[in-house]
Amino acid sequence: MESVKRLTTNIPGLDELVQGGIPEGELVLLSGTCGTGKTIFGMQFSTVPKEPSVYITFEEHRAQLRTQASYFGWDLKKLEDKDMLRMLKYDPFQIHDVMGMIENNIREINASRVVIDSVSSFAIYLRDDNEIRKTIIQVADLLRKNGCTSILVSEIVPGSHALSRYGMEEFVLDGVIVLRRMMQNNEYRRALNIWKMRETDHSQGFHEYEIGKNGIAVKPKHFVDFSKVQFYT
Repeated sequence: MESVKRLTTNIPGLDELVQGGIPEGELVLLSGTCGTGKTIFGMQFSTVPKEPSVYITFEEHRAQLRTQASYFGWDLKKLEDKDMLRMLKYDPFQIHDVMGMIENNIREINASRVVIDSVSSFAIYLRDDNEIRKTIIQVADLLRKNGCTSILVSEIVPGSHALSRYGMEEFVLDGVIVLRRMMQNNEYRRALNIWKMRETDHSQGFHEYEIGKNGIAVKPKHFVDFSKVQFYT
């Protein structure tokens, strides 16, 4: 059987939970509520040396992202100056108008990685569930056509047990990683689980992770004991 080529997530401790990384060219949904580190995860994924990336934001301004990244020692401007990173900011309601520009930027730097932050932002401007699904499929087709390994961010409504904002993103994409908040010993902590990852014998457990001075790091051997925690999705 031919081995699957994988790209590192650039998240310490996470690759070993997915057989060494995300299969090349696959699209992964990253979902969670506010405060779980979705944007940090996306930026960390985008800062792998010698692997050109495109980061598309529909929410935060590029200057804000550069400042946030600097807290973790990531110099986004330096990567941009070397054309190893394209930071693109669009209004959410422009999604249909900017797909061509997104593709041009991917091709101009031969990007191997793409982050879209977030699907929830542009989908809220679409008229109905059919249009949301159709647009997500169009975005996914664009990324697959260009061979990009991609992270698509989705918000989850607090208290919901859903995997995504609209309940359809997980069916279109190849993998799903869910970031969660939990209460343990009267303290909020964070845990993630890999809900699915095609072509991958991935972990089935919940693993605690931390956001520290170098970004996100997962504790792969630290399984969460359900009897002692309460999840806040």
